[in-house]
Amino acid sequence: MLYSTTPPAEKRRLFRERLATGEIMRFPGAFNPLSARLIEQKGFEGVYISGAVLSADLGLPDIGLTTLTEVAGRGRQIARMTELPAIIDADTGFGEPMNVARTVQEMEDAGLAGLHIEDQVNPKRCGHLDGKQVVDESTALQRIRAAVDARRDPNFLVMARTDIAAVDGLSAAVDRAKALVDAGADAIFPEAMRSLAEFEAVRAAVDVPLLANMTEFGKSELFTVQQLADVGMNLVIWPVSLLRLAMGSAVRGLDEIEATGSLVGKLDDMQHRADLYELIDYEGYNRFDTGIFNFTVTKTPIA
Repeated sequence: MLYSTTPPAEKRRLFRERLATGEIMRFPGAFNPLSARLIEQKGFEGVYISGAVLSADLGLPDIGLTTLTEVAGRGRQIARMTELPAIIDADTGFGEPMNVARTVQEMEDAGLAGLHIEDQVNPKRCGHLDGKQVVDESTALQRIRAAVDARRDPNFLVMARTDIAAVDGLSAAVDRAKALVDAGADAIFPEAMRSLAEFEAVRAAVDVPLLANMTEFGKSELFTVQQLADVGMNLVIWPVSLLRLAMGSAVRGLDEIEATGSLVGKLDDMQHRADLYELIDYEGYNRFDTGIFNFTVTKTPIA
Protein backbone atom coordinates (compact mmCIF):
# COMPACT_ATOMS: atom_id res chain seq x y z
CA MET A 1 0.00 0.00 0.00
CA LEU A 2 1.16 3.53 -0.76
CA TYR A 3 4.91 3.64 -1.41
CA SER A 4 8.06 1.52 -1.17
CA THR A 5 8.97 0.19 2.25
CA THR A 6 12.69 0.01 1.42
CA PRO A 7 14.52 3.24 2.30
CA PRO A 8 16.41 4.85 -0.62
CA ALA A 9 19.79 4.35 1.04
CA GLU A 10 19.09 0.63 1.37
CA LYS A 11 18.00 0.41 -2.27
CA ARG A 12 21.30 2.00 -3.26
CA ARG A 13 23.33 -0.34 -1.06
CA LEU A 14 21.61 -3.44 -2.42
CA PHE A 15 21.94 -2.17 -5.99
CA ARG A 16 25.67 -1.55 -5.60
CA GLU A 17 26.10 -4.94 -4.00
CA ARG A 18 24.39 -6.68 -6.89
CA LEU A 19 26.15 -4.57 -9.52
CA ALA A 20 29.48 -5.63 -8.02
CA THR A 21 28.74 -9.27 -8.85
CA GLY A 22 29.17 -8.53 -12.55
CA GLU A 23 25.89 -10.14 -13.55
CA ILE A 24 23.76 -8.25 -16.03
CA MET A 25 20.81 -6.30 -14.66
CA ARG A 26 17.71 -5.40 -16.68
CA PHE A 27 16.21 -1.92 -16.28
CA PRO A 28 13.12 -1.35 -18.46
CA GLY A 29 12.05 2.27 -18.73
CA ALA A 30 9.06 3.36 -16.64
CA PHE A 31 6.90 6.06 -18.18
CA ASN A 32 4.93 6.63 -14.97
CA PRO A 33 4.80 5.31 -11.39
CA LEU A 34 2.31 2.56 -12.25
CA SER A 35 4.55 1.13 -14.96
CA ALA A 36 7.42 1.05 -12.44
CA ARG A 37 5.30 -1.16 -10.22
CA LEU A 38 4.56 -3.41 -13.21
CA ILE A 39 8.29 -3.71 -13.94
CA GLU A 40 8.81 -4.88 -10.36
CA GLN A 41 5.87 -7.29 -10.53
CA LYS A 42 7.37 -8.91 -13.64
CA GLY A 43 10.62 -9.66 -11.88
CA PHE A 44 13.11 -7.19 -13.36
CA GLU A 45 16.12 -5.94 -11.42
CA GLY A 46 15.58 -2.20 -11.70
CA VAL A 47 13.74 0.73 -13.24
CA TYR A 48 15.11 3.27 -15.70
CA ILE A 49 13.71 6.80 -16.02
CA SER A 50 14.38 8.29 -19.43
CA GLY A 51 14.72 11.98 -20.15
CA ALA A 52 13.22 11.38 -23.58
CA VAL A 53 10.16 9.79 -21.97
CA LEU A 54 9.76 12.61 -19.44
CA SER A 55 9.95 15.13 -22.28
CA ALA A 56 7.48 13.18 -24.41
CA ASP A 57 5.12 12.85 -21.46
CA LEU A 58 4.97 16.66 -21.43
CA GLY A 59 4.46 16.74 -25.19
CA LEU A 60 7.98 18.11 -25.74
CA PRO A 61 10.93 16.91 -27.83
CA ASP A 62 14.04 15.59 -26.11
CA ILE A 63 16.20 18.69 -26.65
CA GLY A 64 16.89 19.84 -23.11
CA LEU A 65 13.61 21.67 -22.48
CA THR A 66 12.81 19.93 -19.20
CA THR A 67 14.07 21.42 -15.95
CA LEU A 68 15.78 19.89 -12.92
CA THR A 69 12.65 20.47 -10.86
CA GLU A 70 10.44 18.66 -13.37
CA VAL A 71 12.80 15.71 -13.77
CA ALA A 72 13.54 15.29 -10.06
CA GLY A 73 9.85 15.54 -9.22
CA ARG A 74 8.86 12.88 -11.69
CA GLY A 75 11.81 10.76 -10.62
CA ARG A 76 10.62 10.90 -7.03
CA GLN A 77 7.10 9.83 -8.01
CA ILE A 78 8.43 6.82 -9.91
CA ALA A 79 11.21 5.75 -7.52
CA ARG A 80 9.01 5.72 -4.42
CA MET A 81 6.46 3.41 -6.05
CA THR A 82 8.78 0.42 -6.29
CA GLU A 83 11.18 -1.58 -4.14
CA LEU A 84 13.56 -1.66 -7.10
CA PRO A 85 16.49 0.73 -7.60
CA ALA A 86 15.78 3.47 -10.14
CA ILE A 87 18.36 5.19 -12.34
CA ILE A 88 17.47 8.52 -13.92
CA ASP A 89 18.64 10.38 -17.02
CA ALA A 90 20.00 13.75 -15.85
CA ASP A 91 20.88 14.98 -19.36
CA THR A 92 23.90 17.33 -19.14
CA GLY A 93 23.37 18.00 -15.43
CA PHE A 94 21.14 21.03 -16.05
CA GLY A 95 23.91 23.59 -16.26
CA GLU A 96 27.44 24.30 -15.14
CA PRO A 97 29.37 22.22 -12.56
CA MET A 98 27.57 23.80 -9.59
CA ASN A 99 24.24 22.96 -11.25
CA VAL A 100 25.49 19.39 -11.71
CA ALA A 101 26.30 19.25 -8.00
CA ARG A 102 22.81 20.41 -7.11
CA THR A 103 21.33 17.89 -9.55
CA VAL A 104 23.05 15.01 -7.76
CA GLN A 105 21.77 16.07 -4.35
CA GLU A 106 18.25 16.66 -5.67
CA MET A 107 18.23 13.16 -7.14
CA GLU A 108 19.55 11.67 -3.91
CA ASP A 109 16.75 13.42 -2.02
CA ALA A 110 14.25 12.15 -4.60
CA GLY A 111 15.16 8.56 -3.74
CA LEU A 112 17.00 7.62 -6.92
CA ALA A 113 19.73 4.98 -6.89
CA GLY A 114 21.82 6.79 -9.46
CA LEU A 115 21.92 9.01 -12.51
CA HIS A 116 23.88 9.53 -15.69
CA ILE A 117 25.29 12.78 -17.01
CA GLU A 118 26.29 13.11 -20.64
CA ASP A 119 28.97 14.99 -22.52
CA GLN A 120 26.78 16.71 -25.08
CA VAL A 121 26.59 20.46 -25.42
CA ASN A 122 23.61 22.11 -23.78
CA PRO A 123 20.91 22.12 -25.09
CA LYS A 124 21.34 18.45 -25.98
CA ARG A 125 19.74 16.19 -28.55
CA CYS A 126 18.41 12.66 -28.42
CA GLY A 127 21.40 10.33 -28.39
CA HIS A 128 20.26 8.49 -31.52
CA LEU A 129 19.74 11.54 -33.72
CA ASP A 130 22.29 12.96 -36.13
CA GLY A 131 23.85 16.37 -35.63
CA LYS A 132 24.94 15.95 -32.02
CA GLN A 133 27.75 18.02 -30.58
CA VAL A 134 29.88 17.10 -27.59
CA VAL A 135 31.78 19.27 -25.17
CA ASP A 136 35.55 19.23 -24.89
CA GLU A 137 37.13 16.71 -22.56
CA SER A 138 37.84 19.24 -19.82
CA THR A 139 34.17 20.24 -19.58
CA ALA A 140 33.03 16.62 -19.61
CA LEU A 141 35.38 15.75 -16.77
CA GLN A 142 34.36 18.80 -14.74
CA ARG A 143 30.74 17.60 -14.82
CA ILE A 144 31.65 14.19 -13.46
CA ARG A 145 34.02 15.53 -10.81
CA ALA A 146 31.31 17.92 -9.63
CA ALA A 147 28.79 15.08 -9.46
CA VAL A 148 31.12 12.81 -7.49
CA ASP A 149 32.13 15.57 -5.09
CA ALA A 150 28.50 16.54 -4.44
CA ARG A 151 27.03 13.18 -3.53
CA ARG A 152 26.49 12.46 0.14
CA ASP A 153 25.67 8.76 -0.14
CA PRO A 154 28.71 6.90 -1.49
CA ASN A 155 26.37 4.24 -2.88
CA PHE A 156 24.61 6.74 -5.14
CA LEU A 157 25.77 5.74 -8.64
CA VAL A 158 27.34 8.47 -10.77
CA MET A 159 27.38 7.22 -14.34
CA ALA A 160 28.99 9.09 -17.21
CA ARG A 161 27.37 8.88 -20.62
CA THR A 162 29.45 9.69 -23.66
CA ASP A 163 27.97 10.52 -27.06
CA ILE A 164 31.30 11.12 -28.73
CA ALA A 165 31.31 7.92 -30.80
CA ALA A 166 28.69 9.38 -33.18
CA VAL A 167 30.80 12.52 -33.58
CA ASP A 168 34.45 11.39 -33.61
CA GLY A 169 34.30 7.61 -33.79
CA LEU A 170 34.82 4.61 -31.55
CA SER A 171 38.44 5.31 -30.62
CA ALA A 172 37.42 8.71 -29.31
CA ALA A 173 34.67 7.04 -27.26
CA VAL A 174 37.18 4.62 -25.75
CA ASP A 175 39.53 7.47 -24.83
CA ARG A 176 36.69 9.53 -23.38
CA ALA A 177 35.44 6.57 -21.33
CA LYS A 178 38.90 6.08 -19.80
CA ALA A 179 39.13 9.75 -18.90
CA LEU A 180 35.66 9.77 -17.35
CA VAL A 181 36.55 6.79 -15.16
CA ASP A 182 39.74 8.55 -14.08
CA ALA A 183 37.57 11.56 -13.15
CA GLY A 184 35.57 9.38 -10.78
CA ALA A 185 32.69 7.93 -12.81
CA ASP A 186 31.33 4.76 -11.20
CA ALA A 187 30.00 3.42 -14.52
CA ILE A 188 30.02 4.28 -18.22
CA PHE A 189 27.13 4.57 -20.67
CA PRO A 190 28.58 4.48 -24.21
CA GLU A 191 25.72 5.83 -26.31
CA ALA A 192 24.76 4.68 -29.82
CA MET A 193 27.08 1.70 -30.10
CA ARG A 194 26.42 0.03 -33.45
CA SER A 195 27.73 -3.48 -32.83
CA LEU A 196 28.73 -5.96 -30.17
CA ALA A 197 32.33 -5.36 -31.21
CA GLU A 198 32.00 -1.71 -30.22
CA PHE A 199 30.64 -2.67 -26.81
CA GLU A 200 33.54 -5.11 -26.47
CA ALA A 201 36.05 -2.36 -27.26
CA VAL A 202 34.72 -0.19 -24.44
CA ARG A 203 34.62 -3.20 -22.12
CA ALA A 204 38.29 -3.89 -22.80
CA ALA A 205 39.21 -0.29 -22.04
CA VAL A 206 37.63 0.26 -18.60
CA ASP A 207 37.08 -1.76 -15.47
CA VAL A 208 33.77 -0.31 -14.27
CA PRO A 209 30.16 -1.36 -14.96
CA LEU A 210 28.89 -0.61 -18.47
CA LEU A 211 25.36 0.17 -19.62
CA ALA A 212 23.88 -0.82 -22.99
CA ASN A 213 20.98 1.14 -24.45
CA MET A 214 18.58 -1.02 -26.43
CA THR A 215 16.28 1.72 -27.68
CA GLU A 216 14.23 0.93 -30.78
CA PHE A 217 14.52 2.74 -34.11
CA GLY A 218 17.95 4.14 -33.25
CA LYS A 219 21.58 3.63 -34.18
CA SER A 220 22.12 0.43 -32.20
CA GLU A 221 21.17 -3.06 -33.27
CA LEU A 222 18.74 -4.61 -30.79
CA PHE A 223 20.77 -7.31 -29.06
CA THR A 224 19.43 -9.82 -26.56
CA VAL A 225 20.27 -9.67 -22.87
CA GLN A 226 22.42 -12.79 -23.27
CA GLN A 227 24.37 -11.31 -26.18
CA LEU A 228 25.12 -8.22 -24.11
CA ALA A 229 26.07 -10.30 -21.08
CA ASP A 230 28.46 -12.30 -23.25
CA VAL A 231 30.42 -9.14 -24.14
CA GLY A 232 30.58 -7.93 -20.55
CA MET A 233 27.71 -5.48 -20.20
CA ASN A 234 26.37 -5.03 -16.68
CA LEU A 235 23.21 -2.98 -17.22
CA VAL A 236 20.76 -2.91 -20.10
CA ILE A 237 17.94 -0.41 -20.56
CA TRP A 238 14.92 -0.24 -22.82
CA PRO A 239 14.25 3.45 -22.15
CA VAL A 240 11.22 4.26 -24.29
CA SER A 241 9.85 0.80 -25.05
CA LEU A 242 6.89 0.73 -22.64
CA LEU A 243 5.82 4.21 -23.73
CA ARG A 244 6.03 3.16 -27.37
CA LEU A 245 4.00 0.03 -26.69
CA ALA A 246 1.38 1.99 -24.75
CA MET A 247 1.11 4.75 -27.33
CA GLY A 248 0.96 2.23 -30.18
CA SER A 249 -1.93 0.50 -28.44
CA ALA A 250 -3.61 3.85 -27.80
CA VAL A 251 -3.39 4.74 -31.49
CA ARG A 252 -4.96 1.44 -32.49
CA GLY A 253 -7.69 1.87 -29.90
CA LEU A 254 -8.62 5.33 -31.13
CA ASP A 255 -8.61 4.05 -34.70
CA GLU A 256 -10.99 1.28 -33.63
CA ILE A 257 -13.41 3.78 -32.09
CA GLU A 258 -13.27 5.85 -35.26
CA ALA A 259 -13.83 2.82 -37.48
CA THR A 260 -16.46 0.86 -35.52
CA GLY A 261 -17.76 3.14 -32.80
CA SER A 262 -16.85 0.58 -30.12
CA LEU A 263 -13.86 -1.01 -28.36
CA VAL A 264 -15.44 -4.45 -27.95
CA GLY A 265 -12.89 -5.84 -30.39
CA LYS A 266 -9.99 -4.52 -28.30
CA LEU A 267 -10.92 -5.92 -24.90
CA ASP A 268 -8.34 -8.70 -25.13
CA ASP A 269 -5.63 -6.06 -25.66
CA MET A 270 -6.53 -4.19 -22.47
CA GLN A 271 -5.29 -4.66 -18.93
CA HIS A 272 -8.26 -6.09 -17.07
CA ARG A 273 -9.74 -4.10 -14.21
CA ALA A 274 -8.88 -6.95 -11.82
CA ASP A 275 -5.23 -6.89 -12.89
CA LEU A 276 -5.05 -3.13 -12.43
CA TYR A 277 -6.56 -3.39 -8.95
CA GLU A 278 -4.04 -6.09 -8.04
CA LEU A 279 -1.16 -3.95 -9.30
CA ILE A 280 -2.18 -0.92 -7.26
CA ASP A 281 -3.04 -3.10 -4.24
CA TYR A 282 -6.64 -1.97 -4.11
CA GLU A 283 -7.37 -4.64 -1.50
CA GLY A 284 -4.65 -3.29 0.77
CA TYR A 285 -6.24 0.14 0.75
CA ASN A 286 -9.63 -1.44 1.36
CA ARG A 287 -8.31 -3.31 4.42
CA PHE A 288 -6.79 -0.11 5.75
CA ASP A 289 -10.03 1.82 5.35
CA THR A 290 -12.02 -0.96 6.96
CA GLY A 291 -9.63 -1.17 9.90
CA ILE A 292 -9.94 2.56 10.54
CA PHE A 293 -13.59 3.21 9.86
CA ASN A 294 -15.55 0.03 10.58
CA PHE A 295 -16.62 1.05 14.08
CA THR A 296 -20.13 0.99 15.42
CA VAL A 297 -21.83 3.21 17.94
CA THR A 298 -23.75 1.50 20.69
CA LYS A 299 -26.21 3.20 22.93
CA THR A 300 -25.51 2.95 26.63
CA PRO A 301 -28.68 2.26 28.60
CA ILE A 302 -29.75 5.12 30.84
CA ALA A 303 -29.52 4.01 34.45
